[in-house]
Amino acid sequence: MTGNYDIPLARVRARAVFTNTTPTQAYRSSGRPEVTFAIERLIDLAADATGFDRTELRRRNLIGEASMPYANPFGMVYDSGRYAENMALVTHLADWVGFSERCAEARARGKLLGRGLANYVESSTGTPREQARMTVCADGIVEIVIGTQSAGQGHETSFAQVAAAALGLDVEAVRILSGDTDLVGFGGGTHSGRSMRMAGAVIALAADDLIAEGKRRAALALEAAPDDMTYTRGRFTVAGTDRGLSLFELSGGFAVVRDNEMHELVFPNGCHVCEVEVDPETGAVDLVRYIAVDDVGRAINPLIVEGQTHGGIVQGLGQAMCEACIVDGASGQTITGTLMDYALPRAGDVPAFTTRLNEVPSPTNPLGVKAGGEGGTTPAPAVVISAIADALRPLGVTSIPIPATPHALWRAIQGARR
Repeated sequence: MTGNYDIPLARVRARAVFTNTTPTQAYRSSGRPEVTFAIERLIDLAADATGFDRTELRRRNLIGEASMPYANPFGMVYDSGRYAENMALVTHLADWVGFSERCAEARARGKLLGRGLANYVESSTGTPREQARMTVCADGIVEIVIGTQSAGQGHETSFAQVAAAALGLDVEAVRILSGDTDLVGFGGGTHSGRSMRMAGAVIALAADDLIAEGKRRAALALEAAPDDMTYTRGRFTVAGTDRGLSLFELSGGFAVVRDNEMHELVFPNGCHVCEVEVDPETGAVDLVRYIAVDDVGRAINPLIVEGQTHGGIVQGLGQAMCEACIVDGASGQTITGTLMDYALPRAGDVPAFTTRLNEVPSPTNPLGVKAGGEGGTTPAPAVVISAIADALRPLGVTSIPIPATPHALWRAIQGARR
C-alpha cells in the first residue's frame, strides 16, 4: 500500500457494496496497478505543488537497500530489492537528460511530448504447497509431474532448466508433465506469480532426493557404502575409483515424490519510464518510448521473463489507454460486448520496448526467485498516465481520465481551454 517508499504511517478503510452490474474479478497483478497508480500520481502532484523535481522527491523517500528486509506499516516484510538502483538504471536507459531536445522536436511538429516514471513493488503469494514426482525412465529421460498449468509462460522449458541444472543433465533429458489429473495427484495451480517459486523450489528439492536415492541404489549395486558415492553429471562413482553407474543404468528405474510448503511472501519490484506524444487537436496519444527495469529475483530464463514483461506492459497500457466496459444505465445491457467495441492494444500501438533485469535474489527460497509475470502490468497505468499528464500540463489539464482515450483527452483539453 505504501509502495517502494519509507512511509511510516498508513491507514486503510475497506467498504463493500451491492451492485446489479457485472462483477469484477482478479486480474493480472490484481489490485497492485491501482495502488501503484494512486501513490505515484500523488507523488507527481506533490512535486508540482512543492516545486520538487519528481525524480528527486522519489529518490529521497525510497526504501534503502540497507533497510532490507523492510516491514511496511501493515507488517508486510519486503524480502530484498535495490529500488534506487532500479530508478538510476531506468533513467539512464531512457536518456533522461535528452528529453528537452526531443520535446522541442515534437513541438516543431505540433505535438506535445510528455514523460512519466513510476516505481512499483508487488507481492507474490499463492497456494503455499506444491508437489513434484520425479521418475528415472529406462529411455534416458527424467520425467517430472508437477501440479502447475502453463498458460504460455514456458514452464516446460524453465522447469526443465531447473531440474537439468540440479541433476547435471542436458535439458533434453528432462520431460515435464502437468495439467493431466490422471497423473497429477496434487498441485497448487498457476496464479499469483507462484509457479517458478513454488514448482521450481520443489523440483530442486526432489532432485536432491533423487540423487540421494540413486546413491543408495548405486552403492548396493557396486558393493560400496552410500557415503562413499559421489554424483556428477548423471553418473554415480565410488570415491577414489573409476567404478560407477549412470543414473539410467540403475536397475528397474525409480521415482521420488517431494512435497514442499513455503509461506513467505516475495516482493518483485522495478521502475518504468515512458514517453508519449499527444496531438492537442485530436487528443490522440502515440506511445513513442517505453523502458522497463524489473527485479524478479533470480531469472531462470531471462528470455521468457522478457516475453512476460512485454505482455504485462501491454495489458497495463490497455487499462490506462483504451479498455473500458460500458453498460447502458437504463437497461443494464453491456454495450462493449465484442472486441469490435472493447478496444485492446495491438502490436502497432506500442513501440519496441527496452527491458533490463536488476536481479536481487530473494532469501526466502532455494532458487532466489521472486516472480516475473506481473511486473509489466503493475506500473504501466501509472507511468503512461504520468506521461500524458506531463504532456498536457502546458495546456492547463490537471485531471487525466482513465481510460485516456482520444475523445476523453480531447474533451479535457477543450475544457481547459474554456
